[in-house]
Amino acid sequence: MVRHFVEDFVQTPAGDVPRVKTALTSRDTWGTVKVRSGFARNKYMVAPGLYCVGNPGPASPVLVTANYKLSFDTLRRALEPLDAWILVLDTRGINVWCAAGKGTFSTAEIVRRVKIVGLEKIVEHRRLILPQLSATGVAAHQVKNECGFKVLWGPVKAGDLKHFLDTGKIATDDMRRVTFSLTERLVLIPVELAFIPKYLLWILVVIFLLSGLGPDIFSIKTAWIRGLMLAAACVAGIFAGAVAAPALLPVIPMRSFSLKGTVTGLISGLVIVGFLWHMADIWEATALLLCSASVGSYLAMNFTGATPFTSPSGVEKEMRRAIPFQAGAILVTVMLWVTAGFM
Repeated sequence: MVRHFVEDFVQTPAGDVPRVKTALTSRDTWGTVKVRSGFARNKYMVAPGLYCVGNPGPASPVLVTANYKLSFDTLRRALEPLDAWILVLDTRGINVWCAAGKGTFSTAEIVRRVKIVGLEKIVEHRRLILPQLSATGVAAHQVKNECGFKVLWGPVKAGDLKHFLDTGKIATDDMRRVTFSLTERLVLIPVELAFIPKYLLWILVVIFLLSGLGPDIFSIKTAWIRGLMLAAACVAGIFAGAVAAPALLPVIPMRSFSLKGTVTGLISGLVIVGFLWHMADIWEATALLLCSASVGSYLAMNFTGATPFTSPSGVEKEMRRAIPFQAGAILVTVMLWVTAGFM
């Protein structure tokens, strides 16, 4: 657990409460960069419990969040220069939205945490402000019945909290709207790319072996030349599915993410074929296109888990439809590539 963000402690009737900084340090920034790049994401958390910012008193608002440190950092930074209590739930290091869907940001955990920290001894009101994106996991009436605290739904974005609190805890339509802008999509791309190197080395080994097959059984020279061609198509597919498709998400007309990735994959494949046309025959060119398109389709489909546009049932339905075609395209790619080596 990380604790460098604690300034000191505030004495309360229920015990000392850590006062946290609202300004992020270089250590926080570096931690953000690492988890955004896919490193130690499952361990980036803070201890659940009660924290505060500023100099809160019995009338100060209580804001609830997850113990995923990025969620915690976003909230505490947004609270400058307010006086407030922060109730951090044990969501197993998962962000608010995902934790609500997985059942860790839940009614039971809120009730349990309120009782553990003795919140009724610290504040005179009986209100909890929850992030709107936690609503799928929380039954507000049960929270009130079980611990006596009323749930108020805060805005989607922590950056709107000050305005929300200043205007009598009333959220505008814009505060209730989930956005997915270019910046919000691009910041997710490093995580999508993070798992690829674990498999890419083995894929390149297979590509090298397949590319060397021919009339001479196996040729290292041919494996190197043809292997680079197929590897280029594979990398083009990775770029198409994990970078281009998310970046161009609203521009590509299809609803299906796998089809969006197929489109960007075909375009990337055509670029590779254009560069290698003098080296590749028609069978190899077709294989290169299929490789780029299928890889792009698969990786773009994976991005569904990072968007606000999809539902678990919708993702499952798309996967059932798309994966057989993607697997079939890879199989045809291998058959064409190996066959071309003997021609």
